Amino acid sequence: MPGAGRVRQPEGPSLSVVIPVLDDAAALAECLALLARQTRPADEVIVVDNGCSDSSVQVALDAGARVVREPGRGIPAAAATGYDAAAGEVIVRCDADTRPPEDWLARIGAAFGADPGLDALTGPGRFYDLPRPLAWLASAAYSSGYRYGAGAALAGVPVWGSNFAMRRTAWQRCAAEIHRHQAGIHDDLDLSFQLAPWATVRFDRGLRVGAAGRMFNGPGAFARRFGWAFATLKLNWAIQSPGQRWLDRVNARRPAFRRT
Repeated sequence: MPGAGRVRQPEGPSLSVVIPVLDDAAALAECLALLARQTRPADEVIVVDNGCSDSSVQVALDAGARVVREPGRGIPAAAATGYDAAAGEVIVRCDADTRPPEDWLARIGAAFGADPGLDALTGPGRFYDLPRPLAWLASAAYSSGYRYGAGAALAGVPVWGSNFAMRRTAWQRCAAEIHRHQAGIHDDLDLSFQLAPWATVRFDRGLRVGAAGRMFNGPGAFARRFGWAFATLKLNWAIQSPGQRWLDRVNARRPAFRRT
C-alpha cells in the first residue's frame, strides 16, 4: 500500500504510521483505505496485532501494511512495539478508528521538515459517529480538556494517541522510561509525561482527524477511561510531582545569569 500508484515525494523526513489493533477489522479497513489516499504517502504502515481473533491481520496484509505482533495485551505494549519496529525518521500514530484527511501526512511531513527542532506534533479530532450537535460540543470539550488538563498535570503539551507524530530519535530517548507493560493506563498520556521534560511538542489546530466517540458509549466506557487517566497520573506523579515538574520547566527556560 505505501506509495502504490504514487510518486514518492522526496521532501521531508520518511514517515512510519503505527496502528495498534485488537479485533477492529472493519474500522481498520477504512483507516487503511484513507491512508492509501494520502497526497503524501507513508513510507510504511505498521499494524500491531495485539492478539486479534477477527480478520484484522488479513485486512492489514491485503492493504500492504506490515504486521508485527505483540502478545502482551494492552495499548501501551502494542503501541511501543510498533514504535520500536518503525524505520521512518518520523513515527506517526493513529488508531484503527482514526479517519485522517487526505493531507494529514503531508502536513506532518512538512512540519517536521521545516523545523529540525520539533520533537513531536499533535492535533485535535472530531467525533464522527455522534449526532451532529453533540459531536461538535463533545469534540471541543474533549480536545480542550485533554490539552489543558493533561498539560497542567505534566507541565507540557500532551500528545493524543489518535493523532500525533514524533521523531524516531525522540522515541528512542524515552522508550526505556514509558510503562509499556502497565495495563489500565493511557499510553499517549504516559508517553507525554516522558516527553515533557525536554521535548519540543507542538499542538497544531489544523492537524485534525476524525475519531470514534467510544468513550461516550455509556457510563461504563467513560468511567473506564477516567480510571485509566487517574492511574496514569498516579503512576507518573509518584516519580515527580506536578509542582516539581513546573518548577523544573521554569528553571530550564530561565536565562542563565552572566557576570559582567
